[in-house]
Amino acid sequence: MSARHVLITGATRGIGEALARHCLASGDRVIGCARTAATVTHERYEHCCLDVGNGPAVDRLFAEVRRRWGTLDVLINNAGVAAMNAIALTPTDTARRVVETNVVGAFNVTRAAIRVMRRSPAGRIVNITSVAVPLRLEGEAIYAASKSALEMFTRIAAREVAPFGITCNAVGPGPARTRLTAGVPEAKLQTVIAAQAVRRWTEAADVVNVVEFFLRPESGMVTGQIVYLGGVG
Repeated sequence: MSARHVLITGATRGIGEALARHCLASGDRVIGCARTAATVTHERYEHCCLDVGNGPAVDRLFAEVRRRWGTLDVLINNAGVAAMNAIALTPTDTARRVVETNVVGAFNVTRAAIRVMRRSPAGRIVNITSVAVPLRLEGEAIYAASKSALEMFTRIAAREVAPFGITCNAVGPGPARTRLTAGVPEAKLQTVIAAQAVRRWTEAADVVNVVEFFLRPESGMVTGQIVYLGGVG
């Protein structure tokens, strides 16, 4: 398989960083995006500091991708933020920030990517959702709602991009030991794990495995799918 041109958002920690390292190990060229500085150093890795909720900044990035690469084969929308609190205790600004990153950010990046990915022989878009959607846990209303919106976005985008040979799918990890869950009480995370058929923490490798399946050339008929890890849903 020839080297792919890959763009990953939220690439500086956790699952995003693991995905970047996996793609580099596979021989791909990778651009990582995040609000923070790069944590990956590699001759085939480039990094861009930006907020995916900033549409003009995203458009400038993809203008540079088009100029330098001419095409994009893989987009992984991994950037996300969480606000795990009761609805009555969640400030409007916090809710807005979650939606701006998890939904509008994915929209901004996907919209810009489609224009470049149309030149790829097998474009692939993968969005990172969460088991918070099917589990409907108290205290995760705005986060789960944003990921539910991302899932509907995935399904409709899959239909819109199919004529260009592009697939669009999503994978929903269970609790993983990342910065996203660092402030969540351990008891609550254990409740989520107990609701899974496979009762253990999600590892980055679990997510990488499903993402790589979506990216394979043989997966051209797999699109509009949401895969939850751990036997949830």
